[in-house]
Amino acid sequence: MTVKHPAPGDLEPIERASRDEIQALQLKRLKATLQHVYANVPHYRQAFDAKGVHPDDLKTLADIAKFPFTTKHDLRANYPFGMFAVPRERVVRVHASSGTTGKPTVVGYTQNDIDRWAGLVARSIRAAGGRAGDIIHIAYGYGLFTGGLGAHYGAEKLGCTVIPMSGGQTEKQVQLITDFQPDIIMVTPSYMQVIIEEFRRQGRDPREMSIKVGIFGAEPWTDEMRRQIQADADIDAVDIYGLSEVMGPGVASECVESKDGPVIWEDHFYPEIINPETGEPVADGEEGELVFTTLTKEAFPVIRYRTRDLTRLLPPTSRSMRRIGKIVGRSDDMLIIRGVNMFPTQVEELVLQTEGLSGQYQIVVSREGLLDEVEVRCEVLPTHAQADRNAIAKELQHRIKTLVGVSTRIKIGDPESVERTLVGKARRVIDQRPK
Repeated sequence: MTVKHPAPGDLEPIERASRDEIQALQLKRLKATLQHVYANVPHYRQAFDAKGVHPDDLKTLADIAKFPFTTKHDLRANYPFGMFAVPRERVVRVHASSGTTGKPTVVGYTQNDIDRWAGLVARSIRAAGGRAGDIIHIAYGYGLFTGGLGAHYGAEKLGCTVIPMSGGQTEKQVQLITDFQPDIIMVTPSYMQVIIEEFRRQGRDPREMSIKVGIFGAEPWTDEMRRQIQADADIDAVDIYGLSEVMGPGVASECVESKDGPVIWEDHFYPEIINPETGEPVADGEEGELVFTTLTKEAFPVIRYRTRDLTRLLPPTSRSMRRIGKIVGRSDDMLIIRGVNMFPTQVEELVLQTEGLSGQYQIVVSREGLLDEVEVRCEVLPTHAQADRNAIAKELQHRIKTLVGVSTRIKIGDPESVERTLVGKARRVIDQRPK
């Protein structure tokens, strides 16, 4: 496989800038953003006043810690348009979360916001090895979810040919990949696994597909899953990060030449890592909750937005901007089982390391009396349909107990017995405990 490495001339000047240059730009833009929200968003004016801070109090980047956090609760409390910083008439597009746990979080974009977003996704695709003229198959969902349209506008901005397939219709996905011969696919990693399975079901070798790079995001995934997808499809698997409340896909993205964590596009987003319990900043390299302040958003700027994603900040490598480590989970996705903290990604890694199992799994949590019970549902690969499932289950059960510290029941089913995601993110956890 030939990977396209960027020539220096392919990079924007800011991607090669010094830390001093980046931080000077961040400070200038951060000051302007604080003034913008204080003047135009009643929520921020009230929140700043309540904490006794004013935009003029920001003298250095570290001073951002004086300002209050923004949470999903704040966005829902101001539903639908209360967090907009421009008149609604200037908002050219609205996206929203699914709202499965309450009111959806609504975000808006001016035309300048849309143009910047497209530019950052184009930068992300280029970092992944994409170039003008490439064919990009987009299997993220279109609609209120930011994934499909965010990827679409960025790919067009880069000068690529876009196949706007969206999610679902897996047989048709394979047909179009086979017929149109795309160079790149943008999709969730769990749905890429489903596409690979469909290639095999049709008697095709997924390693023979035309795709050279997969740009995967919208859900946490492990390095073990990366290795499996790369081996199964003979592609480079690259991580893209984003969330609707901050912009959408393209807040950060990996570089194909290093694949060592998504580079945060720090000219547009100021990152912090905080202790999720205390809210206090932690040192670079220390794990905690990722917090973002937007630096160039017009319609929907956010100040110190708590993403709930758990990760750490890493020093620059392929670009001059800092990276984030793999998302180990979300603080609101963390399962507490008999006093032990467990993340789905920990189980995913061990499932993928267990010979004979596919990468599909679900964690079912229930309560028997006063005690939590955990069942991990997996499935054998078609090549291991006759394997000793009890032996495989015992091995996985032992490894989860040893490495995670949680006792589990392991249920191993037939190939393709675990629920698949056809659109959007995989449902990895079913929590049946009383609320």
